[in-house]
Amino acid sequence: MLITFVSNYFNHHQRAFCDAMSAIPEVEFTFIQMEDMEAERVRMGWAPDTSAFPYVLKYKGNEEYCRKLMLDSDMTIFGGVDETLAYERQDMGKATLRYSERIYKEGQWKFISPRGLIKKNRDHTRYKGMPVYLLCAGGYVASDYSLIKAYPEKKYVWGYFPEVKEYSMAELHSQREDDGTIRLLWCGRMIDWKHPEAALDVCSYLDKRGIKCMLDFVGGGELEERMREEAMKKGVPGLTHFNGFKTPEETREYMRRADIFLFTSDQKEGWGAVLNEAMNSGCAVVASHAIGAVPYMLRHNENGFVYRSGNNNEAGEYAYKLAKDRQLRQKFGYAAYDTVSKYWNAEYAAERLYGFIRRVLYGEEWEIEERTGLPHPMQKAPEIRPGEGYGFVRGK
Repeated sequence: MLITFVSNYFNHHQRAFCDAMSAIPEVEFTFIQMEDMEAERVRMGWAPDTSAFPYVLKYKGNEEYCRKLMLDSDMTIFGGVDETLAYERQDMGKATLRYSERIYKEGQWKFISPRGLIKKNRDHTRYKGMPVYLLCAGGYVASDYSLIKAYPEKKYVWGYFPEVKEYSMAELHSQREDDGTIRLLWCGRMIDWKHPEAALDVCSYLDKRGIKCMLDFVGGGELEERMREEAMKKGVPGLTHFNGFKTPEETREYMRRADIFLFTSDQKEGWGAVLNEAMNSGCAVVASHAIGAVPYMLRHNENGFVYRSGNNNEAGEYAYKLAKDRQLRQKFGYAAYDTVSKYWNAEYAAERLYGFIRRVLYGEEWEIEERTGLPHPMQKAPEIRPGEGYGFVRGK
């Protein structure tokens, strides 16, 4: 079976899933990289040597062969690329998978734009009666696409599946120093919609309540200098460490040492693969409900705490609860690790996707394994409106 995945570029967040797909004996898998990675992400260590991965094919210089492969594969997955690349295959009525984050990250009110609706109809809605299926990379994606009446009953839970590292919980707990200092961690580019200032608010909240803590920032960007100034204003410069960009493995090392991982982005965070990585590292997570990965991966008060996006006091209250209760931190860390190792990993996702593709192509019987609790890959995607997300993760 020929399966081809067409995306912007190959990176460490896609590698584990691509490895898992290429390992399926019946599958001949190709990843077509359409463009070069941005310099900023290269500096962050996101660019693996593609020559080490025989299934990666660069479009540039191989245009004719790549276009033929997109058309002739048994299943082609398009994600993060120019929508027009999928037209020819879909117009031929060939089974196709679309891989998408949110299309209304700035707000669902944008769907009323006449010009936008014309484009969405051309790219998506006109194929609703054809064998084109949507992989929803985020909890709010299905809701966005339902507004334009695209992919009815053909939207499935999906996401990103970074490498899952195997640890014993004793090993993870041993790396977290029990010296009375709570280690907070924030990772990412320092840009407005990732809200690094929220992490400073949480650090200040704990400090004012007598919690001995320190905050590590891993990453950098346009807001870094402002965050240094904000740390001074909030009276926590001595508690705050700006570590700059680190390689993916170095970032994981910070996660393994952190007591509490703060994920503070708003709705513009389509997925947020650092959540997968922090949970795999056994961190106790405090996360904004608006992040795409959160409705799929977290359940409030079970494997992490989820706060209302923008409510930094609420985030501080949850961090305080965790700071005061080592057993709760360990409980959440264990549950987070369990979620990733059992359900949100590349091997499980590849297995479920392959079964789904066989059903589509050959009519084989295939039942998604139903499990209680969190959504998991290739279930029918629940339609969660952004305003309902906070209640969804709280089980309301």
